[in-house]
Amino acid sequence: MASFKVTGSRQMKGEIIPQGAKNEALQILCAVVLTKEPVTIHNIPNIRDVNQLIDLLGDMGVRCTRIAESSVKFDASEVNLDYLNSETYKKKAAALRGSVMLLGPTLARFKKGRIPSPGGDKIGRRRLDTHFYGFMKLGAKFNYSQEDGGIYEVDASHLKGAYMLLDEASVTGTANIVMAAVLAEGTTTIYNAACEPYLQQLCKMLNRMGAKITGVGSNLLTIEGVESLNGTEHTMLPDMIEIGSFIGMAAMTQSEITIKNCSIPDLGIIPLVFQKLGIKLEIRGDDIYVPSQEHYELDTFIDGSMLTVSDHPWPGFTPDLLSIVLVTAIQAKGTVLIHQKMFESRLFFVDKLIEMGAQIILCDPHRATVVGLNRQQQLRGIRMTSPDIRAGVSLLIAAMSAKGTSIIENIEQIDRGYQNIDTRLNAIGAEIVRL
Repeated sequence: MASFKVTGSRQMKGEIIPQGAKNEALQILCAVVLTKEPVTIHNIPNIRDVNQLIDLLGDMGVRCTRIAESSVKFDASEVNLDYLNSETYKKKAAALRGSVMLLGPTLARFKKGRIPSPGGDKIGRRRLDTHFYGFMKLGAKFNYSQEDGGIYEVDASHLKGAYMLLDEASVTGTANIVMAAVLAEGTTTIYNAACEPYLQQLCKMLNRMGAKITGVGSNLLTIEGVESLNGTEHTMLPDMIEIGSFIGMAAMTQSEITIKNCSIPDLGIIPLVFQKLGIKLEIRGDDIYVPSQEHYELDTFIDGSMLTVSDHPWPGFTPDLLSIVLVTAIQAKGTVLIHQKMFESRLFFVDKLIEMGAQIILCDPHRATVVGLNRQQQLRGIRMTSPDIRAGVSLLIAAMSAKGTSIIENIEQIDRGYQNIDTRLNAIGAEIVRL
């Protein structure tokens, strides 16, 4: 198990370029299975989850040819479906949450799909009902076996378009159903569909491949099924979660940072939420400039009541950044309630922040109240463990702002979602040593 040794109280200065979007990559890479023709993907992040998915695709028979540092050409003309029954597939797919999105493409093209219970962050229940509800509406049969840790199977000799109202606006669920529906016979209508920029990117890519999807960017998608899809090229968006992480990191460490090539129109209300924390931001073309700030003060609501930051389906605030908002509020002036509605275990890292000197009340598994220190007291370095990707980076931000040295263990979690984070931050003034 690797660790970071973090020397705190270092102010950073300079430019940093966000990686390609992790959550988009997991959808886009699965979509290459939908066609026999080559698909070239650009701006692929070099992170564990994405590299494991590429490795899994290669084992399935997809030819993966790296043509540049962040570009890969995929050829899925000869997929080996027998591999889905192997122990190797079961082990590799179980270690990766994104493997669930192979179900839609394999069901659409090969009339069947199979995955073990997928892995990923241990942040509470992450049910897959929405995925299978959609597949069954399209005419697939679903079977779940609890043997060997759980196996999900779907099969359908003939997929037919249908109307469906999703029980939740699941991003991965919507992506999976869309990928299954593009090759189904007839028209599929998905109401209460997710509409995140990454889902929009998937739909735009599929349309370039010959799919007929309308309503992209809304919660009502209409899909006219086609017989086959063509190859294409696709460039992924910058990672909005990494951009938000850098904004919070700059504020906590009093650093002056320019975040380059942010694709501002695709960030939604993310910059606004950080501005509500009192953080000064300047939009310079497609870049975000964060000046060094000695103090930042939390907003209140118009009636003077305490600010609440909570997660919502897009275009609301993404749940992946609530951990970053929470840690950033530690040194603000004022009080904020963080309400994590989606996952009941995502706030369980605040005990480490409290041990570092933060004033946080964990109200229940979903809510935490942060009383800002207004830099009257500096956090202190401690030894801690990263429980998931976003909590791991939140602890890293806390350690970078703290007095003394911190050790963060289980940084494999951070590596799952952040590309060479230590090297990139050290280049602008951080002091992070990988042990």
